[in-house]
Amino acid sequence: MSDALCVLIVGSGGREHAMADSALRSAQCGRLLVTPGNAGTPGERFNVAADDVEGIVALCQAEKVDLVLVGPEAPLAAGVVDQLISVGIAAFGPSQYLAQLESSKSFAREVTQQIGIDGPRFASFSQGNVDAALAWWKELAAPVVVKQSGLAGGKGVVVPETDAATVIAIQEACVLGEVVLEERIFGYECSLIAVCDGTTAVPLPIAQDHKRIGEGDRGLNTGGMGAYAPVNVGVSPSDLCAQFIQPTLDHFAALGHPYVGVLYAGIMMTASGPKLLEYNCRFGDPEAQVLLTLLETSIVDVALACLAGQLKQLRLTVSQQSAMAVVLASAGYPESSSKGDVIQGLDVRVDGAMVFHGATTPSNANIVTDGGRVLTVVGRGKDLAQARTHAYERVEKISFTGAQYRRDIGWRSLALSVKSYSSTGVDIDEGNRAVSLLKGSVASTANSNVLAGVGSFGGALDVSHLKKYDHPVLVGSTDGVGTKVELAARSGRFRGVGMDIVNHCVNDVLVQGARPLFFLDYLASSEIQAEMVAAVVDGMSQACRDNECVLLGGETAEMPGVYSPGAFDIAGTLVGVVEKEQLLPRSNVAVGDVLIGLASNGPHTNGYSLLRKIFAWLPDDAMPEPLQVPILEALLVPHRSYLHEMSPLLHDPRLKGLIHITGGGLPENVPRVLPEGVGADIQLDSWTMPPLFQLVREISQLDTHELYRTLNMGIGMIVIVAPTDVQAIQAMFDEETWVIGELVPRLADEPQVRLLP
Repeated sequence: MSDALCVLIVGSGGREHAMADSALRSAQCGRLLVTPGNAGTPGERFNVAADDVEGIVALCQAEKVDLVLVGPEAPLAAGVVDQLISVGIAAFGPSQYLAQLESSKSFAREVTQQIGIDGPRFASFSQGNVDAALAWWKELAAPVVVKQSGLAGGKGVVVPETDAATVIAIQEACVLGEVVLEERIFGYECSLIAVCDGTTAVPLPIAQDHKRIGEGDRGLNTGGMGAYAPVNVGVSPSDLCAQFIQPTLDHFAALGHPYVGVLYAGIMMTASGPKLLEYNCRFGDPEAQVLLTLLETSIVDVALACLAGQLKQLRLTVSQQSAMAVVLASAGYPESSSKGDVIQGLDVRVDGAMVFHGATTPSNANIVTDGGRVLTVVGRGKDLAQARTHAYERVEKISFTGAQYRRDIGWRSLALSVKSYSSTGVDIDEGNRAVSLLKGSVASTANSNVLAGVGSFGGALDVSHLKKYDHPVLVGSTDGVGTKVELAARSGRFRGVGMDIVNHCVNDVLVQGARPLFFLDYLASSEIQAEMVAAVVDGMSQACRDNECVLLGGETAEMPGVYSPGAFDIAGTLVGVVEKEQLLPRSNVAVGDVLIGLASNGPHTNGYSLLRKIFAWLPDDAMPEPLQVPILEALLVPHRSYLHEMSPLLHDPRLKGLIHITGGGLPENVPRVLPEGVGADIQLDSWTMPPLFQLVREISQLDTHELYRTLNMGIGMIVIVAPTDVQAIQAMFDEETWVIGELVPRLADEPQVRLLP
């Protein structure tokens, strides 16, 4: 081949537009051809279909093409590389035999099983073999993913949620062709894409695709509605490459079939480590658009090094910036596709953003849609937030009839960036240290009447001089709603946070056996807005009525310059009363006692700095699985009060203690009631986890201890009883409760709470 090469790009989508742009960056590319291309791809455009192998070979011979770069999977599966090589034309991509890694999921699974690559349990079934497929699924006794074994344009995967849906999915898939059933594994997906020269694989930054049509990853599968890179999965691309790509290269090299081209491993990051979902034999779309934007070395130079077996000698340069792709699709996609709609705004320029054409075609003086995924807008920036800003700023400049795009591309990245609650700006440890430091000062004001002070759920003061009671004790609690108020301020939904503050304080005095007497509130904001104050106080008054206590009043402070415009904060103090002999916890809490958990109805008022951060890029009305309500609804559910459920128990001698699961979660609230030398073992799979917490667990990278001390994870109140009383106590509740743990002996150097899987 001469220094000035004639290069052909095969394909017509956004991926191929990005490949063409990258090819032009090479000094070795003298002439660029595309087929069939689209209205935006650079170079000379020809009208040969991507899967027309004979036509592509003839085109290459007629135009004296030196190098072919194949974009989509169909021509690879049809053997275009084999045919080109047979006539002396260099082609970057795997042979037809190797392309079976994508074109036959059963072939891929058999290979990975043979070489020991970790993945889900699976089985393959021939077309029409419905009975055998159903029998295998029933024997597996676990949820499955139903996949068409052959090529399906990224849409041949069904993830059924019920047994009935599983039966239908298997039946329908078996009609279409060979089927692969895989055990459903849980976690978050990422795309590892490497360039390969037969023996060496070099990974590109890890990307994450957004397959579903709907925000929050809902709805039908598509070819991809957006992507971003790099993704912080806690494992380096080189380590993942060594686990999932290199063994496959080594296997086929040993068989005499060196893999040259792009190899794409779809990986699920699970709690037990990364597992392979599938292989693709080409760049993903839209992953290619972000990765080739970041890859500063031209794809032509990469391909030539791979074809020469000299990838190790190539200096592959990748930008340290971030990139995000947002796909604009036509009306009706993915079920149908509108065509012929004029696209406006393509000539607008936005710094840090570029547009790759997909399904576009020229029509007279216009560029119009050609069905499916029309355009991919890629933003680039110093970090993902800046890349996202650039991408969506450019998206907003484009319009065509029925245009649809997702507003939440990259939303999971925020959860992946959070390694601890303190990284969101809330430091539980520092809060605990502050309590420790101030205990001495508080203790200096105490007298013999103080029964519980700082560090307890609320202060307790002996007021036996109140002769109306036999031996009354006042219990006080002061708290705030926290950063949940930002969600209320942003959405204009104020009433719920008024209920939050009252119910939180009620629970804090309840765990000491007290019933609430009165509540005082404090509300501060940048400026007084009568409607907002009225809504908050209405929520407080409703909660006070529900809890049979009096809202005495409080303070409303206007503080411009201290709070930003529209921001506000809520705090309050609640006082309750209990007879001294009925104070909780009782002195007979001991090893062997059982912990009974009552459900929370949401995060209550804790963990919102984490929740707001990880869901910041998710639209308020999005409903990612497994949520049954929009994300904003799930986050703004008012804190539950447990007063009425606990009232029958407060005077029951079998009750030993109550634990309100508030800030610090299970690890730091359970110890508040434990005697010296006593710890607690909590079985984490013993209760039904609500959908919101399932979602947080799935998308975040917090370890188990950090997660369960940041959020209540579905348990809002714990009852401590002797093991002999468990059944009787559970029967007193009109709701499902769970035995979640027991009290155990604890040595001084052991953790007070052990969270057991």
